[in-house]
Amino acid sequence: MKRWYAVYTQPRKEMLATEHLARQGFEVLLPRYMKRRSHARRVDLVPAPLFPRYIFAAFDLDEGGWRVIRSTRGVINLVCNGLQPVPVPAAIIEEIQRRQDEQGFVILKRRINLKRGARIRIDVGPFADYEAIFEAQRDNERVVALLSFLGREVVIELPVESVVQA
Repeated sequence: MKRWYAVYTQPRKEMLATEHLARQGFEVLLPRYMKRRSHARRVDLVPAPLFPRYIFAAFDLDEGGWRVIRSTRGVINLVCNGLQPVPVPAAIIEEIQRRQDEQGFVILKRRINLKRGARIRIDVGPFADYEAIFEAQRDNERVVALLSFLGREVVIELPVESVVQA
């Protein structure tokens, strides 16, 4: 029976290992996401491995053909317990695949589609039930908002999951 196994790769060689394993007929999964990168006052999104140095390969352990994985370009070894590769639970692979968008990138956090100046409500934390004005979303994890607090406008940063549109 085919199961998924974690494959440990050489540094920054996940794509090379994926290509070579696919050429050998293995079903391979390299989960990637769009990483926010700041460089020289420029911010952009670049593809990055969700699990650096790890990819997943599906094969039947009872068939002997899986041993070639260890000698594949870009691969160091399989994740093992002793000499036996350890299967990854199918639910984990299914959840990763479920979260992939149409380009194959894993969506980690939700993004809110608001325009600057929109009213938001804070759901959790010390400012729960306060309303604020949406300024920007830093990345997939943080939101910048203006909060009227003690007679002043205060700039705050919040986790994206703690706000909803008012």
